Amino acid sequence: MRRSVLCALSCAALSAALPVASASAPRPGEATRVPFAARYEAVQHGGVVRAANSSAKGAKGTESVNDGASIAYVDVDSDLNTYNSSRAELAVPAGARVSWARLYWGGNLRVGEQKPPEDNGRVLIAEPGGAYKALLADTQIGHRTADGADAFQASADVTELVRSSRSGQWTVAQVNVAMGRSAVGGWGGWTLVAAYEKASEPLRRIGVWDGFETVGPRSGELRVPLDSHRYGKATNGSLGVIAYDGDRGTSGDYLAVETRRSKSVRLSDSANSADDVMNSSITEFGTGRTARTPDGTNTLGYDSDVFDLRGALRDGADRVHVRSGSRKDTVWLGALFFQADVRG
Repeated sequence: MRRSVLCALSCAALSAALPVASASAPRPGEATRVPFAARYEAVQHGGVVRAANSSAKGAKGTESVNDGASIAYVDVDSDLNTYNSSRAELAVPAGARVSWARLYWGGNLRVGEQKPPEDNGRVLIAEPGGAYKALLADTQIGHRTADGADAFQASADVTELVRSSRSGQWTVAQVNVAMGRSAVGGWGGWTLVAAYEKASEPLRRIGVWDGFETVGPRSGELRVPLDSHRYGKATNGSLGVIAYDGDRGTSGDYLAVETRRSKSVRLSDSANSADDVMNSSITEFGTGRTARTPDGTNTLGYDSDVFDLRGALRDGADRVHVRSGSRKDTVWLGALFFQADVRG
């Protein structure tokens, strides 16, 4: 795996677990689309968890959709030097060892103001009880101006930091998103994904795939082959998705799992309908299970959801391919994370 590029803030020392970036460290390039590819894959006793939150909020309360809404910043810390910040808990089970972790962040640079893309690849991150550290993207950044938006996603490996940290809420600040009002709306947020090992948990296939692709009326459907293994009937599993600019109440967007050549199941739960699955929410199996600050139910164009795959895998599978599309919205997809039990 490619290592993160990290540097210390002038006002705070880095944790010993983090390498210091040199002044000459190359900046990652940008691309208008980044094809989805495997970032991490393993078969191990354990699972995958995530923490996530939005960096933007409605300036005058919670609107039903972000299109045309006045967007302000979420800023929960007491640091006057940050203009946005939010927190969320990464629920790594007690006694588990983190084997891999990555932070994803992104949003819209153009709302009432225009943010410079030069800052896309840098955020601040603080572990529970820790001070901010500057985190630089370590891989190609997706950045595309289209359909009235200027959207991006960046990411960086944070395995050593997460592995050495205690439990609690993580804070991410300075996500490079704009505030104000525009026809397409503003959005932005972050998701921390971590795979862990724990001997007492089932043996599972675990994988994370990332990229930067659009789905919508003009861009069509995206199909991502995640897994080609066979699964028996009634297999337990879950699928997580990170996406941008899904409007709540705008129907026509879907997320489906293809388990056989002729079988595809659209995912839904109590918080995400099958025909409006990208609906500005951060949920797990239909509920907000993890602690977040703030913990609003409408995240105004940022989605980080985890779906139960037991229905899709009820009759078994000879593959797990994901299909996503939208008839009305333009939606940017950033990452997928998957786990399924392996039976001997």
